Amino acid sequence: MTPDPKRQEEFAAYMVDVLNKGALALLTSVGHQTGLFDTMSTLPPATSDDIAKAADLDERYVREWLGGMVVGGFVEYEPDSATYTLPPEHAASLTAAAGPDNLAGMMPYLALMGEVEQQVVNSFRAGGGVPYSAYPRFQALQAQETARVYDAALVDTIVPLVPGLTERLRDGIDALDVGTGQGHAPLVLAQAFPRSRFYGLDQSEDGIAAACRKADRLSLDNVHYAVGDSTAITGRYDLVTAFDVIHDLARPQETLDAIAASLRDGGTFLMGDIAASSNLEENVGHPFGPALYGFSVFYCMTTSLSTGGAGLGTVWGEQTARRMLGAAGFTEIDVKSFESDPVNVYYVATKAPADAA
Repeated sequence: MTPDPKRQEEFAAYMVDVLNKGALALLTSVGHQTGLFDTMSTLPPATSDDIAKAADLDERYVREWLGGMVVGGFVEYEPDSATYTLPPEHAASLTAAAGPDNLAGMMPYLALMGEVEQQVVNSFRAGGGVPYSAYPRFQALQAQETARVYDAALVDTIVPLVPGLTERLRDGIDALDVGTGQGHAPLVLAQAFPRSRFYGLDQSEDGIAAACRKADRLSLDNVHYAVGDSTAITGRYDLVTAFDVIHDLARPQETLDAIAASLRDGGTFLMGDIAASSNLEENVGHPFGPALYGFSVFYCMTTSLSTGGAGLGTVWGEQTARRMLGAAGFTEIDVKSFESDPVNVYYVATKAPADAA
């Protein structure tokens, strides 16, 4: 086929844009991790030397980074005074003060993908996947990212998605967080609802150890953590939560079955997971579409496949989630969302009592 010259030229320009924005993503990650955006948000127009001193960083690296931020449209530059300014409208998406709106905090995940790129390329050729152990920074990044959402929204926005749950937590119930990572969600809830008892379960010994240290520092006696398999949950609970977990698992259906079995009569499963469709064509135009597929190839799908698991990746979506929740015995399933978390939707699932089957 002979290419259409206009379409060819347009796509070549698009590829240049992809290259530039990929570089900008990594520069943004550096700015987030070094605190440069936070520092600049507190400064008047400043030279690279002033910014480097305020951030306690090497001036030469800061100056080159600032160059990328200027040509990339993140930072404004005044050549006569050689000063740089981070506009407040940009800081609203780049600084810790932005809370859940801090999109700069997502960029280190792209660097994490780069660290395993060759292993993923090999999996394309040989099958299998990249093991969870190849991502030593993942839990720390996930803890930082989810903390921004949980600290701002877990108690006042996410919990109220379940009718009556706030009141039940105030009165005192038993709650389990599956795939808790470093245990931030139970910590937030344990502080807000001291009469309830919170438990966190995760396969990572390092993650659980970090969670226990945080609970000890806060002197919380109503939160407990355990290393364990999500398909073999012990105990009975009034509430089970799983945030950004189920689609990553090697055995998601078995985990949902175990969750359903662990719930007491009238109990609730609150699941936060990716806001996407199980059908590819319905994800065209999704504002985070390329990122979701990229995260899946470089983490979600490949870590599951590395253990011979389901490898759901972006096959997981509302259609698949509803089907699997139904197979686990959940008969009432509501899907909810809120503006501060555009990447996820929240499933509120109730299991029918045994005598209703």
